[in-house]
Amino acid sequence: MADANKKEAAKKPVAKKADEKKSVDRKPAEKKGGAMMNLLKYPYLTEKSMTLVERANTITFIVDMKADKQGIRDEFEGVFEVKVAKVNVLVTPDGKKKAFVKLTPEFKAGDVVTKLGVV
Repeated sequence: MADANKKEAAKKPVAKKADEKKSVDRKPAEKKGGAMMNLLKYPYLTEKSMTLVERANTITFIVDMKADKQGIRDEFEGVFEVKVAKVNVLVTPDGKKKAFVKLTPEFKAGDVVTKLGVV
């Protein structure tokens, strides 16, 4: 009988107090402990993405699901020493987050891809 009461008590949800709200970190790429977080996982290389490199000066990366556009921009600029004009993101049907990073005209996406050792 005592075991049944313990199970019931464990199932009841506990209400949180108003002052116990979680704070949301809006900049996941900021320096924590002196190092950047790894938001960029790996470059996404397909025939279409290579066409984007050549024609639109855009590089495609698979990124962490918790990454936001500003965090992706900051980490990309820090790692590859380029200026980013624009970042677009989408979540693929298989649950991965894909980022399209467009560089400013003074930097070439082909040079960054070559630096990665992809081409």
